[in-house]
Amino acid sequence: MRALPKMVEVETKLFLRDSATVVFGVLFPAGLLLGLGAVPALGEPSPDTGGLRSIDIWAPTALVFGMVMIAVQHVPAVIATYRERGILRRLSTTPAHPRSVLLAQMIVAFASVVVSAALMIFLAWAVLDIAPPERPLEFVVAFVVGYAALLGLGMISAAVAPTSGAANQIGTLLFVALMFFGGAFLPRVVMPDVLREVGEFIPPGLQALTAAWSAEAGEVTATAGGQPFWPQVAIMAGIAVIASAIAAKLFRWE
Repeated sequence: MRALPKMVEVETKLFLRDSATVVFGVLFPAGLLLGLGAVPALGEPSPDTGGLRSIDIWAPTALVFGMVMIAVQHVPAVIATYRERGILRRLSTTPAHPRSVLLAQMIVAFASVVVSAALMIFLAWAVLDIAPPERPLEFVVAFVVGYAALLGLGMISAAVAPTSGAANQIGTLLFVALMFFGGAFLPRVVMPDVLREVGEFIPPGLQALTAAWSAEAGEVTATAGGQPFWPQVAIMAGIAVIASAIAAKLFRWE
């Protein structure tokens, strides 16, 4: 564990050198929300949403983009690259166990999504007058548990992908599937009943994030049906535990 701080430092430097990940994983959610906020129609209150603006309801969705990108695309690709290049195998012959590399990678990835969320929430408030999460404690719980569920799925990909190219392909498919079935691409109210029901079990649990951010926005999304806040958080926690166990069972160092 004494090597962990040094590994975190190294992984942080490598992360910051990956400009694509920094842009799309950290900066993109805030940029996307600001871009949508510039559309006049999205900034007008609507009686259909209880007087809320469309941009108010859409804010948690923008946050999900960065969470999914980091968890299911970036992390698996990095770990698969380390395996492909024999880095994990070589580390096993040193005092720094390969598990420390995985832990350092997870720490840096989680820190990046926290920075992304903080940046987006601040700019949403400062520029678009979108109130910060009304229930911050519940929002943090939904955020952490939802990200853990995403990371569990990402680690399954990292466990089975033999190369970085394969990890990127799996990550792209996971990204599209999670965003679509999770209700990030289409509003829940326009999705067929089957897709809405499936979406209840899709990380990171967008409805829970929305409900914790704004009670009014949560009521709007709940009109399309769905689990209440705590049951959906419990579902995400269960997915995180099961997916992590599967990833640990399948994982190979080389």
